[in-house]
Amino acid sequence: MLANLNGWHAVIVIAVLLLLFGATKLPALARSLGQSARILKDEVKPELRTPAATDDV
Repeated sequence: MLANLNGWHAVIVIAVLLLLFGATKLPALARSLGQSARILKDEVKPELRTPAATDDV
């Protein structure tokens, strides 16, 4: 399904996004999407940031 997409499809999608949201809101939407992805990545793999404490009992 996605194998048939080319550069013109991306241009059309960007044009539709500009028409729907306007040029002023797109940077805010992209920033929000990036922050959400970063938060999701941090929540999914917290063990990569800090080593887990082991109990030697």
